Amino acid sequence: MPFVISQGVLASVHQYQTATIPLGGSVTLADGLAQDYATIWKTQPQVRTVVSFLARNIAQLGIHVYRRMSDVDRVRISDHPVAALLARPNGFTTRYRLIEALVSDLAIYDNALLAKANLGSPGLVRLDPRFVTPISANQFTVETYRYRGTTGHRDIPAEQIVHFRGYNPTDNRWGCSPMETLRRTLSEEYQASQYREQLWRNGARLMGYLKRPLDAPEWGEPARERFRRSWQAQYTGTGGKAGGTPILEDGMDFVPASVTPEAAQYIEARKLTREEVASAYHIPLPMVGILDHATYSNIQEQHRNLYQDTLGPWLTMITEELQLQLLPDFEDSQDIYLEFNLGEKLRGSFEEQAVQLQTATGAPWMTRNEARARVNLPQVDGGDELVTPLNVLIGGQASPTDTAPEPKATRDRTLKLLEGLA
Repeated sequence: MPFVISQGVLASVHQYQTATIPLGGSVTLADGLAQDYATIWKTQPQVRTVVSFLARNIAQLGIHVYRRMSDVDRVRISDHPVAALLARPNGFTTRYRLIEALVSDLAIYDNALLAKANLGSPGLVRLDPRFVTPISANQFTVETYRYRGTTGHRDIPAEQIVHFRGYNPTDNRWGCSPMETLRRTLSEEYQASQYREQLWRNGARLMGYLKRPLDAPEWGEPARERFRRSWQAQYTGTGGKAGGTPILEDGMDFVPASVTPEAAQYIEARKLTREEVASAYHIPLPMVGILDHATYSNIQEQHRNLYQDTLGPWLTMITEELQLQLLPDFEDSQDIYLEFNLGEKLRGSFEEQAVQLQTATGAPWMTRNEARARVNLPQVDGGDELVTPLNVLIGGQASPTDTAPEPKATRDRTLKLLEGLA
């Protein structure tokens, strides 16, 4: 039996000098300015666009509970306590809002925490990662989560928390936010937005300096100050002649000294920021509105792959953490597993489904009344029977899309049918 090394032995090899991990995180955007991850989400539109895309697309998927009966058979259990808990996490949060918050926290902090609360019945409550500090002396597990607030803190045992976290190369107990990787990109976006704001405030008006000729009359301090006040009052900020044509004195020249919007490449810079943020979260660019090289066919294909390649790892991670940290709290957990409902997203359009089902069944698969119900029309007498076309026979053609038989055989078969109907 090779499994002989205990966790305690491994934990004793490396122990942290401090038992806690620093709270939250921030990104330095400019000299003397640092913003925490939550503020970046609020103020950086590219980050919010990508994070919201992830959260909303995952939150709309339902989570189903199944019991594995065999390797090839399973049964959905809609009345399992876990299914009821996830459908209604607590009295003030819907399933959609809980999953949206969970995915958003993971995307922003690379950590998300749900407290197992007793709210008259079992419930799940989101904890803000900014105010949670994992406490542990070893590098494998967290022993206690310290939740801080305005009136103090409370230490919550690890078994009462469901902790979702990403990979961190320096600490296995706490995730590493993608904001850390995007530091330089976010800083450049902030600096560019600040410049744009100054440009329009000052403001998409004349920017430059005044050049006075050497042979101009001597300019004393009172005259210089008078001209400066007059210029600022009229041609800058909200002055009455801002953006107008200035009247210069003594042969002065106005020398433009500004960067044009074309030279600054504002649109390209903003697009590049969104591309960098989307790439950090492995999202196809057309999914977040970057359509430079998009066509109908590749957008359609990327949409199909979205829930497999982009969101698939997120869905797997969430369900496996719930199975590991939440499911064992319930008695009926043997052969139980969770799965997001991807069926609605991967079925394709109604036209594609109709062709697939007709090919698979070899005949029409919907009655007339079922079709009328789809367009809100009343039922008709005799509309509950499937209509089978004459060219679809039991034991004959398997499907109307199959290759037709030889013309003579078709003619003979049709004649026999007509004789029978007569």
